[in-house]
This record gives sequence, C-alpha cells and structure tokens, in this order.
Amino acid sequence: MYRLLFNILILILGFIALVKGADWFVLGSSDVAKNLKVPSLIIGLTIVAFGTSAPELAVSLTAAIEGANEISVSNVVGSNIFNILIVLGVCSTIKPLTVDKKILKRDMPISLVITVFTLFACINYAVLGKIDFQGFDVNENVGMVHRWIGIVLLLGFSAYIYLLVRAGKNGNADDENTDSLPMIKCIGLIIIGLALIIAGGKFVVESAKELARMAGMTETLIGVTIVAAGTSLPELVTSIVAARKGETGLAIGNVVGSNIFNLLFILGISGTISPMAVNLATITDFVIFILCSILTYIFSRTSEKIVRWEGLTMVMLYIAYVGYAILRH
Repeated sequence: MYRLLFNILILILGFIALVKGADWFVLGSSDVAKNLKVPSLIIGLTIVAFGTSAPELAVSLTAAIEGANEISVSNVVGSNIFNILIVLGVCSTIKPLTVDKKILKRDMPISLVITVFTLFACINYAVLGKIDFQGFDVNENVGMVHRWIGIVLLLGFSAYIYLLVRAGKNGNADDENTDSLPMIKCIGLIIIGLALIIAGGKFVVESAKELARMAGMTETLIGVTIVAAGTSLPELVTSIVAARKGETGLAIGNVVGSNIFNLLFILGISGTISPMAVNLATITDFVIFILCSILTYIFSRTSEKIVRWEGLTMVMLYIAYVGYAILRH
C-alpha cells in the first residue's frame, strides 16, 4: 500500500515539475527569439525541440550503451507517434493550430523523407522474405540500424541545423516591438525549465513503470507505451503551454523539430555507438508513423491549420494504436 502511494506521489510531483518547467522554458525561449530577432518557429524547431527531446536522448543513449538496442529504436518511433497524434492532437483540440507555410514546405516533408529512408535502409529483405506470416513473431529481428545508417543520420542532422540557421538569419522577429526579458534572465529560465522538464519526465516514467509492473503489464508493453509516452510528456506540456500563450509556431515547431531531432540525432548517435537490431513490431511502428505523418500533412494542407475535429481524430487514432500494441504483445 505504501509503495503504491509513494509511486502515485512521485507521479504527481513529476507532472508538477513538467508543467512549471515547460512554462518557464517556453517563456525563456520565446523571449530569446524576440531578443535575437529570430522567428519563434526557428526557436521551436531548435532550442525547444532539443530541450524537450532530452528524455528520449537520455533513454536511448543509455539503452545503446548498455546493449538494450530494441529500447533505443522503439523509444524513438513510439515517441514520434505520440508527438504527432497526441501532442498535436491535444493542442489543436484546445485551440486550432495554424501551421506555418515553412513547416508545410520544408520540415514536414523532411521528417517524412527521413522516416522512409530509415525504414528502407535498416530492413534485411532476405530475412523479411523468409518470415512465415501465418505464425510470425512480432519480436523477431528483421533488420538492423547499422553504424553507417547512424553516421548518415548524423550528417543529415548537421545539414538540417545549417538549413535552420540560414533560415533564421533571413527571418524576421515575430513581434519586434514586444517587450521581452533581459537575455540573462531568459537563459536562466531556459536552464531551470529544462532541468525541471528532465527531472519531471524521469519521475513520471519511473513511477509509471513501477505502477504498470504492479498492474501486471509486461516489460515490452511498458516500453512501447509508457516509456515512449513518458519521454514525450515534455513535448506535450511545452506545446500545450505554448499554444495557450498563442505561440502556435513554437507549439508546432516543437513537435516537428522533436521528431526530426529524434530520428536524425538520437537514432543517429545511438546507431553510431552501437548498431541496433530492429524487430518486426518496430518496422510496423515505422509504417504507422509514416501513415500518421501523411494524415497530419493532409490535415495541415486543407486550411493551413489543424482544427478541433482533426485533433480529436488524431487522439482517437493514438488510442487505437495503443490498443493494437497491447493486443500484439
């Protein structure tokens, strides 16, 4: 009983840290954009995306170093599915999100191309062709994130950051006449907010994992659902706070930037450190993420915004995905 209450308390404290940390992080990041006269979209795609992906980076790097390779890959793909369906879905349900044309023309297609490349590059087609799909095991390895794939992804990450830096230099501040905090205070808010986000994310994941074990869930199912969703909580809280403050560029940029960061940097550095086996379940998740990305792109193109009914559809799709993940494991 005491163990249950302790884990619930840690879970609540983790959520409090996430909410407060995200609030300070968004405030500091948006004011950095104003001070540097850089569009908040660029800040969302870089600083905020990097910061909110810190839990995924910590989990995947630790897993790669310790040889738990499947956790590295499934964490990245699962987090990206959560980001695109839950984070964007919930935010647009709260307040319709206007999608910047730059994201439609540049960042969403880049994310899709990277995912398709990674999927086809890591599959071992000889092994895949020999699988008996009448009695297949979703945990059977059918591919590998080789070291060369990791290096290519890291090179792609460098090129993407260079592209954003150039775009930032050519962009204009969102509101040059708006008062902003001094730069030193902005940096302080970003650091403190990021620390709270990382700590809160860790508290939530660890307590949720423990509660899940007490409920009798398997380790594999915990990894696919709770770990992936838990490490994406910073993106969810940060984007909700940004959307409520009217920083829609920051909210959407955070999600798209985090997904690109997860694929290029986290998967890239994890694969470079230790080549990772990819099972059939993860390949399926890659395909699901591609389909969700295409659907989100279609929603965004219709009126250059994601409206409430589209957001609700995305949330329902994630619930269906979790149900599928539970059944397959």
